[in-house]
Amino acid sequence: MAETMRAMTYDTYGGPEVLHLTDLALPKVGPGEVLVRVRAAAVNPVDWKLMRGGLDALMDVRFPVVPGWDVAGVVERVGIDVPEYTVGDEVFGYARKDYLHGGTMAQYVTLAVRHLAHRPAGLSWPEAAAVPLAGLTAYQVLTRLGLRGGETVLIHNASGGVGSAAVQIAHDLGARVLGSCSAASADRVRTLGAEPVTYGAGLAEAVRALVPAGVDVVADFVGGVLDVTRAVLTDGGRHASIADPGVLTAGGQWIWVRPDADDLTTLATMLAESRLRVEVADTFPLEQLAEAFRRSMAGHVHGKIVVTVD
Repeated sequence: MAETMRAMTYDTYGGPEVLHLTDLALPKVGPGEVLVRVRAAAVNPVDWKLMRGGLDALMDVRFPVVPGWDVAGVVERVGIDVPEYTVGDEVFGYARKDYLHGGTMAQYVTLAVRHLAHRPAGLSWPEAAAVPLAGLTAYQVLTRLGLRGGETVLIHNASGGVGSAAVQIAHDLGARVLGSCSAASADRVRTLGAEPVTYGAGLAEAVRALVPAGVDVVADFVGGVLDVTRAVLTDGGRHASIADPGVLTAGGQWIWVRPDADDLTTLATMLAESRLRVEVADTFPLEQLAEAFRRSMAGHVHGKIVVTVD
């Protein structure tokens, strides 16, 4: 095994033009960590927002940065005190670390065991890589809101990567699910298990027409919809957002997804049992990461964009 790897990196903030393919030393494998041979890594909007410096006030950065937080691959080395994994295990994970540096758009990445779970049975490498960030975000928002069977939930941006996972998870929990989306996405949202309601003017009225007493839970995966959330919540209802800290002033929760091996394992079970589905919109080879980012930045993608690694 070579002691260097190919990786896409950037040395300064900017757009896709700052990305370049380079050779880096293999990352060290510390206690409680494993070295993963990357087979696929999914693109998320946060990747290129970080690259543009959008979260510079929030997260430390050590250049050169290898972007990417979603991964699926094979365990190549095992650090000290890692009874959970052995060499050859197939895994997937949410690889967010405490600072920006060693991400998943590379041949190898080192991850703590809290970032990982075993790859779901029946999923391809791109499908497995497409799950962690979006799936964990959806699952953690809904579970922290305490959504239960028999309740009604409104999911803002139900056709997006996180929203589509949330619709399926809420449906699996036995909730009645309403999903805001464009008119063009209504059939897709309905197939996922939600009653579609068209976003924009009249959204609150449309929700109230379906649920006159108000919904029990609102999960916001887009931002800018707090007025609608307030208008449709029943008395004592719960709400959270991943995009609008203003919810804190309205009794809601502002949630940032956390790495969690147990939650990933729950998602893996749901995927293996076909209670949760994932859609891959397109794949790109590692050296075309800039094009993959541009595709993501253009928006209106149904499904995840995934980078494959040889």
